Amino acid sequence: NEWEVILGLEVHAQIKSKSKLFSSAPTDWGAEPNSQVSLVDSGMPGALPVINETCIDQAILTGLSLNAKINETSIFDRKNYFYPDLPQGYQISQFEHPIVSGGFLMIETKNGPKKIGITRLHLEQDAGKSIHDQDISNSFIDLNRSGCGLMEIVSEPDMRSAEEVGQYVKKLRSILRYVGSCDGNMEKGNLRVDVNVSVRLPGKDLGTRCEIKNVNSIKFIQQAIEYETSRQIKIIEDGGIINQETRLFDPNKGETRSMRGKEESHDYRYFPDPDLPPLILSSKKIKHLKEILPELPDDKKKRFINDYKIKDYDSEIIVNDKDVSDFFEKLVNKRDSKMVVSWITGELFSYLKKIDKNLSESNISVEKFGELLDLISDGMISNRVAKEIFVEYLQSNKSAKEFISDKGLVQVSDTSELTKMIDQVLKENPKMVDDYKSGKDKLLGFFVGQVMKVSSGKANPQLVNNMLKEKLNK
Repeated sequence: NEWEVILGLEVHAQIKSKSKLFSSAPTDWGAEPNSQVSLVDSGMPGALPVINETCIDQAILTGLSLNAKINETSIFDRKNYFYPDLPQGYQISQFEHPIVSGGFLMIETKNGPKKIGITRLHLEQDAGKSIHDQDISNSFIDLNRSGCGLMEIVSEPDMRSAEEVGQYVKKLRSILRYVGSCDGNMEKGNLRVDVNVSVRLPGKDLGTRCEIKNVNSIKFIQQAIEYETSRQIKIIEDGGIINQETRLFDPNKGETRSMRGKEESHDYRYFPDPDLPPLILSSKKIKHLKEILPELPDDKKKRFINDYKIKDYDSEIIVNDKDVSDFFEKLVNKRDSKMVVSWITGELFSYLKKIDKNLSESNISVEKFGELLDLISDGMISNRVAKEIFVEYLQSNKSAKEFISDKGLVQVSDTSELTKMIDQVLKENPKMVDDYKSGKDKLLGFFVGQVMKVSSGKANPQLVNNMLKEKLNK
């Protein structure tokens, strides 16, 4: 506990664009290997890169959403290294003059809101993919990903725990999805994270950092940090030194292992790409993109709290996913906000987890969901019964009214019918009635339960509760 962990992230976000950063080749995920490769992507001599304006716009929108400065002049550089899945022998990136610099985002921690600084955002090409598990004696190269546009978003080393890192990645991913600049799908490799970890005693100089490369889930990121922190502390306490290196996280063993010595910037021999002139942005373009920037999670959270009077915690959960926040806002129209929040964060989230899909993949419509909530509000079905039939109802092709009618689940709200049931229960339990009238008012729950039993669970419990109180208190 006396040690302090210092954490910074480099997040590689694949830009949402129909074509690659410097070529017209498509970027469809899951295509046949090497079916989406242009001459530029494959490093053919004489093939010249041409910048994709959509990728530029996406980077600017992302920078604006991160409260950052958009640089009107930026430069593309060649980052030189050799690897089988890098056919050009270099990666086009940005070094000293990135398109975006500075910025921050806010995260929620157990100690309250915390500002995490953003050092820079720069554009670069993605590399291809090396495949080593298809054959015992051969490796394969798929260049479909080669040349896809990436935004590398570099944070300041402001995070101090795995929990804070998890919150940072969730918040950043949420912002990217709101802006529409990245899908944020870690399983597909659209969002990959490099974690820089070092430890020190409070007040001491920064320790030697290790970089954990390409971690592809928030759970694994947090596990990698916990392991790497413990590893570094143990080495130092045993009298050893930490080597600056690049490490990989093995999710099966829950540990990091050495990959190679950590490169310095001079190892890559950066120099301006002679095939690409400096990127000059007009203030008019930046102003236009700022005007079309969508409402971001923090602003939407405040608005939901003010407009719909929902709790801070509930608002945070709902706005974290843009699809969920859009769904909520359509569903809450002319409905009780507390009821809508309860059903979304309860039954809906539970169902999505069960089918292992997100909301957009589930094909659940606002209309179908809303029909069921309206029947609860109208007293045609109880909240308890609605929860019991929720999954079956969603998977049916019937309207909510048709479904509960066919199932014989329409709630009894006719007061004359309920009066008969209440009278029967009170007549059968005279001693309980006397006990209630002598002050044992907790017996009201017993009477409600008996009426529900007589009605085979179809009586409107709230109405029964009110009618019993009125009868017993006479």
